[in-house]
Amino acid sequence: MAGYADDLALAHVLADSADTISMARFRALDLRVESKPDLTPVSDADTAVEKAIRATLARARPRDGVLGEEFGRSAAAAGPGSRYWVIDPIDGTKNFVRGVPIWATLIALMEGDTPVVGLVSAPALGRRWWAGRGLGAFAGKNQHSATRINVSEVRRMTDASFCYASLNGWADIGRLDQMMDILLGVWRSRAYGDFYGYMLLAEGALDAMAEPELSLWDMAALIPIVTEAGGRITDLDGRPTADKSSVIGTNGLLHESVLTALARRS
Repeated sequence: MAGYADDLALAHVLADSADTISMARFRALDLRVESKPDLTPVSDADTAVEKAIRATLARARPRDGVLGEEFGRSAAAAGPGSRYWVIDPIDGTKNFVRGVPIWATLIALMEGDTPVVGLVSAPALGRRWWAGRGLGAFAGKNQHSATRINVSEVRRMTDASFCYASLNGWADIGRLDQMMDILLGVWRSRAYGDFYGYMLLAEGALDAMAEPELSLWDMAALIPIVTEAGGRITDLDGRPTADKSSVIGTNGLLHESVLTALARRS
């Protein structure tokens, strides 16, 4: 476990650098924003953060590969290996470019197909969440001001606070009716979106979140945090999540209920 502790400490160093860069560009009058081929926005802050993280990893972890949202996959300088870092330089870019403070840098370490370290840093909120496999999940302003976090113990959907990012994606995959039934049947529903709902889930502030499609860089950092906090994350079929996967995150106690409620209808 000491190896993951070292990697987690490095993730904090990476996040410190990322926070400095991103906060300097947040609400900047000269922020440059372009559209990627998939029509999602990318700012000069996204690319600057990812370049800085990659430069540090090249020096500190030459045996690890890197996968980033903006610059794709890079092999380890020391040759192929099973470990690689997954970076989303700014998760919530649409919020970032509109001046909404709910955005974060997501940093994960993978061993093969398994995320073993995850860190989410939201500097405009003054908050950070992190976890390493077997080390527990924590939240606070920084590594030295932290509290261990745990998911809720809500057991019934009628008592649950349920989170979703938007409804359009559920319509696209033909499961909007299932989602609407959930939203009308739970105690409370809110669309926090992006990383934030999953971090509230890990803290026990809400009980479940679901999204129809995410890329690996959107979810890799979230998985260790939610699972080390006692929760569970799968795709819509109950399998471990993968790239371009649907995602259901719950406190574990509600997981089968959410899977059943979102199941495809004949």
